[in-house]
Amino acid sequence: MTFGDKLSKLRREQNYTQEQLADILGVSRQSVSKWESDAAYPETDKLVKMCELFNCSSDYLLLSDCDKIKRIAAAEKPPEDNSEITVPRVRERKSKKTLWGMPLWHVAKNARGIIAVGVKARGVVAIGVKACGVVSVGVLSLGVISCGTLSLGLLFSVGFVSAALFSVGTLSVGLFAVGAISIGAFSLGAVAVGDISVGALSVGRYVAIGDNTRAAIAVGGRKATGEIFSHVGKMTEEVKVRVKLLIDENVPSYLNWAGKIIKAMLS
Repeated sequence: MTFGDKLSKLRREQNYTQEQLADILGVSRQSVSKWESDAAYPETDKLVKMCELFNCSSDYLLLSDCDKIKRIAAAEKPPEDNSEITVPRVRERKSKKTLWGMPLWHVAKNARGIIAVGVKARGVVAIGVKACGVVSVGVLSLGVISCGTLSLGLLFSVGFVSAALFSVGTLSVGLFAVGAISIGAFSLGAVAVGDISVGALSVGRYVAIGDNTRAAIAVGGRKATGEIFSHVGKMTEEVKVRVKLLIDENVPSYLNWAGKIIKAMLS
């Protein structure tokens, strides 16, 4: 068998199209077609990637008189000398059934599927060190709903550093943000900054409630600086009614939802 024959056979065994293989290797589909027809040969770095992807030796691919496939062991014996640490290989597995041109599930170093699990994962549901999907979980996570150390979500995000429409994290940024340090239209945290904010140290454009506050309407346990209204100490029912009226008068309509949350907290 020629190099092209072997490449074509391995590709079909792994259920890849020429376009999918080209995307993984970072080349054009035409390049893969030329390799399989023996009209051209890949560069060394592409050959190395093929060996890793198909779990075979370079001898098998390149030597026409090599009759036996020299498969790389999926799990190597740990070194007797513990001074070296081996990184386990991610053994690829994927569904033969597809949806929207993607396997239903795919487990690999670089995984792409409806459900993708890998070091780098892209899919509807993605789990990995780097994850991108509608629902994503990872150290670095990007998705509509996202969870990770560094998490960016369109709708909802949870992470050490988090940003989304609704965001929860140690450092949280969003329309509705909750965190040790939170920044948002409505922010809740130890340090809260936003249009309407609640926190130990709270800075708001319109309303701030907490221990030390600054806003147009400021209510603080120890210190409050307000351009329209300020109150320090425990709130009486009279003060609560006054604050609610001021919120209705001064908070713009697009923040009515946040104003309602504050009023509910005062009830």
